[in-house]
Amino acid sequence: MKLKNAITDVRGIEIGHAQDEEALTGCTVILCRKGAVAGVDVRGGAPGTRETDLLNPINLVEKVHGIVLAGGSAFGLDASTGVMRYLEEKKIGFNTGAARVPIVPSAILYDLSLGRADLRPDAAMGARAAASAVSDPPAEGNVGAGTGASVGKMLGMALAMKSGLGTASMDIGGGVIVGAIVAVNAFGDVIDPKTGEIIAGLRSGKVGPLRIGKKDPFADTLALMKSPIGRGILGIASRGNTVIGAVATNAKLTKAQATKVAQMAQDGIARTIRPAHSMLDGDVIFALSTGTKKADVSTIGAFAAEVMAQAILRAVTMAKSAGGLPGLNKT
Repeated sequence: MKLKNAITDVRGIEIGHAQDEEALTGCTVILCRKGAVAGVDVRGGAPGTRETDLLNPINLVEKVHGIVLAGGSAFGLDASTGVMRYLEEKKIGFNTGAARVPIVPSAILYDLSLGRADLRPDAAMGARAAASAVSDPPAEGNVGAGTGASVGKMLGMALAMKSGLGTASMDIGGGVIVGAIVAVNAFGDVIDPKTGEIIAGLRSGKVGPLRIGKKDPFADTLALMKSPIGRGILGIASRGNTVIGAVATNAKLTKAQATKVAQMAQDGIARTIRPAHSMLDGDVIFALSTGTKKADVSTIGAFAAEVMAQAILRAVTMAKSAGGLPGLNKT
């Protein structure tokens, strides 16, 4: 099987997007119509989530039927209601006897500072995204949950850059595939782990009377954080951040193993975003198992981090300029 470098290379995974390009917000739906064993890892200090407690391995429900990644801050959690309604109409869900209840955990990012803050993902948008879900490689960049995403926001939006949504996959041997999808809305800078260089993030420039950075195109968030200027503004730095995404595999995992894979996939964020998992981020990664292939869970987790890193790089390189923020994708 020739891979298309997308999470949909994992059989049983479908992706749908819906967005409002005027408001610069949207949502991405990951559908698992036949159900997928799932885990989650919440690593950032400012998360917004729904139905993540049921993914704890000690709890009853074994499989989910969808995952929602949305903009709109906490308002965006409403998008999962539309996804549940769509799945209910398709008679997909956890059989309680009286009804089938679709299990749809969700995570949101804050994009209200870009575009319009009064228009957010809602149930109608979630339903549209679910209805559009297919197994083809999904669009990347300024789509779905990545529509209003940005990076390098230590000083708010003044010197930030446009980011977006990305996906990646790889065959790790024996027919086992691991894929990732992620919306990158980070406080910090995005780093190419091969070179250690910043490729997107806080730009050098002037904010009022302050000159941030020097001659380099990027000011370097970490360097600024330890400077006198940085120490003085950290208390009022942008709180509108979060990286949200999912990894998936056709290997057979238990809920506990899926949770471990989600934890290990967070390493992909740490390799490509600096700083990562701060109190100003709400980083959330889901892990999904849709198949029966046999593989070592540590191996799956190790490569989940690899594909997550690749997907993060795709998210920024595929993002076009929008909302007054420059993007790397000039096509």
